[in-house]
Amino acid sequence: MRKWAVPAVLFLLCLLFLLPDQGRKIHANAEVDSDAPVDPPKVEEKIGGVPHGLSTDPDVAKREAESMSKRTLRAGAEKFEFQAEVSRLMDIIINSLYSNKDIFLRELISNASDALDKIRFLSLTDKDILGEGDTAKLEIQIKLDKDKKILSIRDRGIGMTKEDLVKNLGTIAKSGTSAFVEKMQSSGDLNLIGQFGVGFYSVYLVADYVEVISKHNDDKQYVWESKADGAFAISEDVWNEPLGRGTEIRLHLRDEAGEYLDEVKLKDLVKRYSQFINFPINLWASKEFEKEVPADEDDVEEEETSDTSSSEEEETEEEDSEKGEDEKKPKTKKVKETTYEWELLNDVKAIWLRSPKEVTDEEYTKFYHSLAKDFSDDKPLSWSHFTAEGDVEFKAVLFVPPKAPQDLYESYYNSKKSNLKLFVRRVFISDEFDELLPKYLNFLLGLVDSDTLPLNVSREMLQQHSSLRTIKKKLIRKALDMIRRLADEDPDESSDKDKKDVEESGDENEKKGQYAKFWNEFGKSIKLGIIEDATNRNRLAKLLRFETTKSDGKLTSLDQYISRMKANQKDIFYITGTSKEQLEKSPFLEGLKKKNYEVIFFTDPVDEYLMQYLMDYEDKKFQDVSKEGLKIKDSKAKELKESFKDLTKWWKGALASDNVDEVKISNRLADTPCVVVTSKYGWSANMERIMQSQTLSDASKQAYMRGKRVLEINPRHPIIKELRERVVKDPEDESTKETAQLIYKTALMESGFNVPDPKDFASRIYNSVKSSLNISPDAVVEEDDEVEEEAETSSKEAESNPENAEDGADGIKDEL
Repeated sequence: MRKWAVPAVLFLLCLLFLLPDQGRKIHANAEVDSDAPVDPPKVEEKIGGVPHGLSTDPDVAKREAESMSKRTLRAGAEKFEFQAEVSRLMDIIINSLYSNKDIFLRELISNASDALDKIRFLSLTDKDILGEGDTAKLEIQIKLDKDKKILSIRDRGIGMTKEDLVKNLGTIAKSGTSAFVEKMQSSGDLNLIGQFGVGFYSVYLVADYVEVISKHNDDKQYVWESKADGAFAISEDVWNEPLGRGTEIRLHLRDEAGEYLDEVKLKDLVKRYSQFINFPINLWASKEFEKEVPADEDDVEEEETSDTSSSEEEETEEEDSEKGEDEKKPKTKKVKETTYEWELLNDVKAIWLRSPKEVTDEEYTKFYHSLAKDFSDDKPLSWSHFTAEGDVEFKAVLFVPPKAPQDLYESYYNSKKSNLKLFVRRVFISDEFDELLPKYLNFLLGLVDSDTLPLNVSREMLQQHSSLRTIKKKLIRKALDMIRRLADEDPDESSDKDKKDVEESGDENEKKGQYAKFWNEFGKSIKLGIIEDATNRNRLAKLLRFETTKSDGKLTSLDQYISRMKANQKDIFYITGTSKEQLEKSPFLEGLKKKNYEVIFFTDPVDEYLMQYLMDYEDKKFQDVSKEGLKIKDSKAKELKESFKDLTKWWKGALASDNVDEVKISNRLADTPCVVVTSKYGWSANMERIMQSQTLSDASKQAYMRGKRVLEINPRHPIIKELRERVVKDPEDESTKETAQLIYKTALMESGFNVPDPKDFASRIYNSVKSSLNISPDAVVEEDDEVEEEAETSSKEAESNPENAEDGADGIKDEL
């Protein structure tokens, strides 16, 4: 060691003498060249293609740091006010106590993926639109600056023009903004923000200042910035390196959001929420490795002096060999170095390209959450993953969501929204292809990837392609099979025998009650399918569920109903109304219950339309028990008809002004005197009420569809027997006619119809009450004394002051 000490000291002394001289030379050169032009800062090319991917020129970085440190909007930027609904939304997000702030990253990645999908779709017909080099790479990049607390997410998607930035990020609220605000105020769940198209604003969960740098092929590069204080600014970007094309979002994180500067945290979030994004997601990640470097003299001395445990004899024996090795091999040491490189985070193969046997239930659930932008704990009710082969080949994954969207039926016939994504040879084409599934199945989520459809044609031409019809046909069949399987696997849907088998086999409890949950959410869609899809009407009818007089509050199917039908029963009995509670008290059910017939309850307004299309099932006709045509055997029917012939004939004449087509003996009543039924193909009382409530209903057309009314009387009821006796004694008796009218009006109301003249009906009721109280029909209401006194006083004042009266009259004439 001593032999190295002297040369080292001499070397250091030489350096000390040389450095001042070099400094003077540099200073002199600077003075000489002070008037020379200075080259402007240069931007590094091929961003992302070199290890320093998103780095900028030092001068540019310095200016940017000075601007951002002040947290003020750039001078000279054009200022805008947020639209009221957007400001309201941002206030809710900023002040939210919601604990899961992780959602911001998945929303930004989802938006970046959408931008990449758009540019890739446009490139199918214009390859030059992608550009060259790194600009043509369709990817998402995430980068951290821990010192400045900045998180950047960049994509090479379609980018935004200045107009797009103004429109999409502030002044014009999307239709989903108000809907999400209402949802937030009712449930407080920020987790669904992506479903309303306003996911960008989730950045304010973690950032207090946001920059959006964007470059569209048709415009210059602009910077959008906001501190979420009700305003934002846009300016032409002269600070940052050119993006080429795409968007970079920089989040200046709050102090309490420091956890999102952790690479491990970001990797976990991408894996959890965004692993099925169809574009590579790269993180500028650090990596440490050990490297051998030449050791300093001091380090070598320390190593030698520290090793004092060995004996002097060993040192003597090995001294010669060590000297030889020192002369041949220099001393080295291991040090840790940190490098940065792009790390791919989503290397999972597209789920629909894999075999269904290889995909776990957990992977299907995560993929559904990615598609639906719903990251709640709810799992999809069912899914179907299949490959279609033949003339048209495609792969598809379909999901039944756990909940119906709140606007599913609000604009059912006007909306062109589809929840299926269309891919052609792994290239995303569109998520607005409503031709893939009929409207009644638009609640299903999923994707279709076809190898048959052409790739580089317009959307309009693609819509007319013959293969689409084949794909649609197969998708409908698979979708209905998936829903039917959901019912088949539900223990609650099984018969008693099947239930015992399920209990013995120890089937999973997860499937219990799943179909009832599906029906409560999407049952109306199945009914609409029966109305719209004649081809699959019988398949859809098997999926119908309803309550009956014998179901004890549980849902039952048509197959289960038929299995319980009586031997002599030829028709499927049903009744429509506003609620089950109301229908259970209906007089139309009295005779059927007494004879142990089962009747279906239909309480949804759409059921009236449904039964106009569902005429039969399994060779069984449907019969509305509130209409004509109900066939129940009665051995005394002919005898009773003849016995009450005079009454029915007289009563029909008495109701001639009420448009009653017929009065006849009823076979459906037990405790009620009479009911009013409609003709078989006319509107029921429930349908009349529905049509009258329509905003643009036409009264003249309603009169045509109202149908004929028939009064059915119960020959066993004491009121009807007494009325017959009175008619036989004196058919012209006014009190008997009055009673007959009152009975009819009461039956009309009890049968669900509106009374045409409520005042007349009320008068008849009061007259009946008078009669029961032995009050004379000529009795009048007593005059109010105060009213009489006031009238007398006013007349006397007029007589005593005729001039005032005349002046008042003249004043009135003048005003007129």
